[in-house]
This record gives sequence, structure tokens and C-alpha cells, in this order.
Amino acid sequence: MVADDQPPEEFKALIVATILDTDPERALDMLCEYYKVDRPRLSVGVVKGRSRGVQAVYTASRKEILAANREYLYDPFTILHEFYHHLRYHGTRHRGTEKYADKFAEGFILAYNRVVAAMLAEKEKVRRGESLGTQVGSSFGAENLP
Repeated sequence: MVADDQPPEEFKALIVATILDTDPERALDMLCEYYKVDRPRLSVGVVKGRSRGVQAVYTASRKEILAANREYLYDPFTILHEFYHHLRYHGTRHRGTEKYADKFAEGFILAYNRVVAAMLAEKEKVRRGESLGTQVGSSFGAENLP
């Protein structure tokens, strides 16, 4: 499966939530199952000559995402950006760009934001319905019956 295949919004939101919940390994497991690829290793470290000013790198020869420090392991943008590079490597050739890796990660984060916004809106509707029901119930209570 190629990186251009778009998973459902709820799946994307779940991936971001799982990373934010400090479980990037589980998020990678779900992504790899969806895209039918081997799971990359996830480590903290640097690659000589490729680590200056970056949060993480993907090393194709080791099939590994290396985060510059532990906090980047829980950054959805960083993990998803590097996972895109993992998806786009074929043999020893990389068939993706930084721009597309950014778009891939942003797509997941935007989906997360939309799903969370929809959940909050639904929660607010329920809250308003309960408060409306409380107001209606109090104005039509037993004390107002003939």
C-alpha cells in the first residue's frame, strides 16, 4: 500500500491520540498494520552529519526512526513525518520529499483536530440538552400541576 492511500479520519485521530498518550510504539504498530509494512524501530539518538537542528531522522539501512531526544517520541508531527519516510523507501531509494512528509503528518493532525472538535461539539449539545431539560423540568414540575 502506498502512502497516498488515506485512512479514515477516526483512524488518523486515534494514531495522534496514541502518540500523545506516550505510546508511539503502539501507534507505529497500527500504522504498519494499516499500510502493510514492517515496523521501523524507534530509538533515541543521532546520526552523524544528519542530526543538526532536526528532531528526528529515518535511517533506511536500519529501518529506524531516531529521535534527537525522548520528548520527540511523543510528538505526533515528528513520528508521522518520519514514518512517511519509512513508507516511501523502496529498497535503497527514497521516493518522497520533506514537503510530502510534512503534508502526511499534517493530515493526521488536522484529522485529530476535526474529530476532537466534533466530539466537543457533541458533548456541548448534550450538556445544553441536559441544562434545557433541567430548566423545562423545573418549570413544569409537580408544584405547577393543577
